[in-house]
Amino acid sequence: MTTAPNTTSTATAPSPYLRLRQLCLVARELAPVEEDLCAVFGVRVCHRDPEVGQFGLHNALMPFGTSFVEVVAPLAPNTAAGRYLERRRGDGGYMVILDSESLPRWRTHVAQIGVRIAAPLALGDYEGMQLHPRDTGGALLEINTTLNGADLQGPYWPAGPHWRDAVSQTRVRGISGAVLQADDPAALAERWGRILQRPAPRDPAQAGTWQLKVDNATLRFVPQRDDRGEGLRGIVVDAREPEAIRAAAKDRGLEVDAEGVHLGGVHFILRAATTD
Repeated sequence: MTTAPNTTSTATAPSPYLRLRQLCLVARELAPVEEDLCAVFGVRVCHRDPEVGQFGLHNALMPFGTSFVEVVAPLAPNTAAGRYLERRRGDGGYMVILDSESLPRWRTHVAQIGVRIAAPLALGDYEGMQLHPRDTGGALLEINTTLNGADLQGPYWPAGPHWRDAVSQTRVRGISGAVLQADDPAALAERWGRILQRPAPRDPAQAGTWQLKVDNATLRFVPQRDDRGEGLRGIVVDAREPEAIRAAAKDRGLEVDAEGVHLGGVHFILRAATTD
């Protein structure tokens, strides 16, 4: 493990926070999914991380407001992402990534509840921990922090140093949620609630569904609706131009329904953006 950066400062420490910051898709081929995302949602690539090469991958990150959608694809055989593609029968949701003000409290907490850290990460001003999928279920779950990253307009290391230059919000304002499916959504919600130290009650608006709120988004846990197993099924997008999004998706031959569009093996659920 790379030595973590020294973040000691005389400045006032940021208040504790936990935000949905990034959702990762995995694809057999990077370019088609990347191009669909840009064309449909009117977004632009802000960063390609050379560090993912050590895992046999290449990637592209796109800002949806101050949140991000990442796509990764294998460059070599026998990668974890490649095995995930086989297990879930094709392209789809891969990771749920949250950011926080620091990691020591999270490392202590997950150790206390018996959740293993599968991959400790540290590089420059960034530190993260990917939790062991056998201990989390649902999807790969990561919590990370970037020095001086409390401001949503500030630095976020995984998106590169110039991510703000790539922001385009004509069609989308941001991301406000994610949907995970499971055979037992109640048990998965309870497990994630314990890990993230947030309540995960039933969703009163939808039978058989549970929800967990972080500071800027809602994670929903729903019954499995296909034969692909547990995983990240949907991403909730705050849409400024939902009809333009649907029209662009149809032009590219993608599936469109009353709730949104299907792209990269994920259901992008369009919600009207009501505020700026």
